[in-house]
Amino acid sequence: MLVNADFHVHSCFSSASSKDMLIENMAPKSKLKGLQLLGTGDAFHPGWLDIIEESTEYSGDGIYTSGDMDFVLTTEVEGKNRVHHLIIIPNIEAARELSDKLISKNKNVDGRPRTAYTGAELLELVRQYDCLIGPAHAFTPWTGMYKSYDSIYECYDKKPDFVELGLSADTFMADTVSELKDFPFLSNSDAHSPWPHRLGREFNAMELEDISFTSIKNAIKHRKIKANYGLIPNLGKYHMTACTKCFKIVDPASARENKMRCSCGGIIKKGVDYRISEIADYSEPKHPDFRPDYIHLMPLAELISTVYDKGVTTKTVQGKWQKLIDSFQTEIDVLINVSLDEIEKVDSNIAPAIKGFREKSIDVIPGGGGQYGQILLNKEVKKRKVAKITTLDNF
Repeated sequence: MLVNADFHVHSCFSSASSKDMLIENMAPKSKLKGLQLLGTGDAFHPGWLDIIEESTEYSGDGIYTSGDMDFVLTTEVEGKNRVHHLIIIPNIEAARELSDKLISKNKNVDGRPRTAYTGAELLELVRQYDCLIGPAHAFTPWTGMYKSYDSIYECYDKKPDFVELGLSADTFMADTVSELKDFPFLSNSDAHSPWPHRLGREFNAMELEDISFTSIKNAIKHRKIKANYGLIPNLGKYHMTACTKCFKIVDPASARENKMRCSCGGIIKKGVDYRISEIADYSEPKHPDFRPDYIHLMPLAELISTVYDKGVTTKTVQGKWQKLIDSFQTEIDVLINVSLDEIEKVDSNIAPAIKGFREKSIDVIPGGGGQYGQILLNKEVKKRKVAKITTLDNF
C-alpha cells in the first residue's frame, strides 16, 4: 500500500510552536492535506506522551490512531554543536525509557530536548530500543548536521538510517554529495502549527505492507520510498546566504570577507545552496538507481494568498482553501491531480495560479537568513523588487 507520511512535526510543548498543535487538530488537518501517517513529534516529552495516550487508540506495532489518522512516535533532539537529529520510535514504552535515560536539563520543559550527546552517542542510545535516527534538515545553517561536519560519518561514526533534506534542499541538490548515494532521503514538514501551509508541506510516499512501525522501518531500510514531495527549495528560509536582520541576499565571498556581518549590523548566515556547493563532489546530481522522484510543491494556501493579496491565515484565504478541499478532498489532489477545468468551476481566480505551478512558470524570490521565499505570479513580475545577490559594497 502507498502511504503519504510526514514524520517531523512538533507539539504544543516545543518552543515557537502553536498551542493548537494537539492530536485533535493535527489529525483532521493532516487528512485534508492528503496524508495517511503523521509523526507525533516531541515523543521524549512526558506530558506530550500522556496526551498521545489520552487522545489516541493504540492500533498495535507502534501506531496510535485518532479518527482516520495514524501516528508514529517521533522526536527531534538537539545534540552536541546544536545539531538536530530526527528519531522514529517503536512505542511509548521505549519513548519513556529513552526520555528517562537522556541527560537533558530541558526535556520536561521543551518538546525538543537539548543534550550534550554527540550524534554517535545518540545513535548508540536509541538503537538499543530499535529506533531509527538520522540528521534533521541536514544542511540548514543553524542546526543542520552539515553546518558542523563535512561528512555524515564524522557526526555519527556509523551509518545512520536516513537523511532528512529540509525545506531549503531537494534531491537534486543533495545528490551532488557522493557520500549520500547510499542513504534514503526523507522530506518532512517540520511543522510548528496545524495551518495548511505548514503541516504536510513536505512528505514521503512510501510503499508499506501495512501501517506499522515494522513496515516503516523496513521501508526506510530497504529504500521503499516511492517519491519525495517538498517545497521548491528557494522557498525555504535558509536557501540563500543572507542577513538574518534585513534579509538581503549576500554573495558568500563578500560575506566571508566581512566576517559574516552585514552592513546593517546583522549576522549573515550561510545558505543551504552555498553549503552544499562546498561539500559537493559533482557539478550535477548523480542519482542512485533506488532514488525516487522528487516532486516540488507550493502550499495551496500561499498560492491563494498571492492571488487574492491577503494574509495566508486570513478568513478569505482559509475560506477559499476550505472550499477547494470540500470540492476535491485533499490539497495534494488540488495541486497535482484535479483537472484545471474542474478547479475553474470552483474558483476561476485560483485555476491560473495552479496552472502556473504545474507548468513551473511561477516566479519565486528566494528565501534566506530566516525569511521564507516569496511566490510571485506573472502579473507581479514587472513590479517586483528582484532579490539579486549583492556584495556588502553595493547594499
